[in-house]
Amino acid sequence: MGGPHPPNHAVGSDGPTTPAGSQPLEFPHEPDAADPAFPPTSDAGPPSAYYAGQLPSTPYPRRRPKRGLIIGILVAVAVVAVLTVAIVYGVRTNGANSGATFSDGAAKTAIQGYLDALEHRDVDGIVRNALCGMYDGVRDKRSDQALARMSSDAFRKQFSEVEVTSIDKIVYLSQYQAQAIFTMRVTPATGGPSHGQVQGVAQLLFQHGQILVCSYVLRTGGSY
Repeated sequence: MGGPHPPNHAVGSDGPTTPAGSQPLEFPHEPDAADPAFPPTSDAGPPSAYYAGQLPSTPYPRRRPKRGLIIGILVAVAVVAVLTVAIVYGVRTNGANSGATFSDGAAKTAIQGYLDALEHRDVDGIVRNALCGMYDGVRDKRSDQALARMSSDAFRKQFSEVEVTSIDKIVYLSQYQAQAIFTMRVTPATGGPSHGQVQGVAQLLFQHGQILVCSYVLRTGGSY
């Protein structure tokens, strides 16, 4: 058996020691992000001023309206504008232009011409008005001429003279059609005083720059 072992100087109260002339053992240190000595990466920004648990207020980017939505809105506005122009044009066409075509003076002249044709037995003039724009398209006008003679004879039995004094109202059926109620002064064929409050209704047609009296009806009853 050997002698007593020499004391182990590697174990002491102050922890392990190393032999003289040797370097102390160093164990590799795992880097930690929390270690103050751990250098920040290149992607890390400046130190945040927000406290723990407080989220930074990040502004949301504004959404730009889509091009398709803008185009749709513009198309809708354009359609509404076109419809508005069409409605306004139609109203003006049926109102202003028709009023100019069937003015009181023009209607009065046309009706007076038709009544003169009845009074003077102007068969061609009566037929031209009664056919209401189809005069040039009708080949055989004999039945129309016979009806015109009968209408003239019936008119001449009622009145010996007729004068249109006023157009009381014009109702526009379209740009080219209207009906008018008028007042006329008539002298009875049997003699006697004239009557100045006799009314009649005429159907009017504007065609080729002239107004035709398609029909005429006496409104006031009684015999003259």
